[in-house]
Amino acid sequence: MDNFNSAMFIPAKWKQYLKLLADNHQTDLNSVISELCAWALSSPESKKQFEAWLDDAFPPKGEAEDKAKRADEDISEDEEEQEEESEEEAHEDRDYSEDRELKP
Repeated sequence: MDNFNSAMFIPAKWKQYLKLLADNHQTDLNSVISELCAWALSSPESKKQFEAWLDDAFPPKGEAEDKAKRADEDISEDEEEQEEESEEEAHEDRDYSEDRELKP
């Protein structure tokens, strides 16, 4: 069994709570965390739920990059549309001004 205490960070509030449980049940923190994981991931359905949550919270590398790229593209498209609208308005204003100048 890996000693994940040295490789894993547990927020203080959870560590304190889990340590208290371990002490109350005369076991160690590693055993409590190991059993917690075993319990939480014991069924195929709970594994799927956990994986879905994890994918949403922390998308896999390729998906995260794709998502960021799509977001950048969406921003670029919005900026391009705004620029086109501004140009159209400028042309309309110019055309209107030209029409007014031509009328006697």
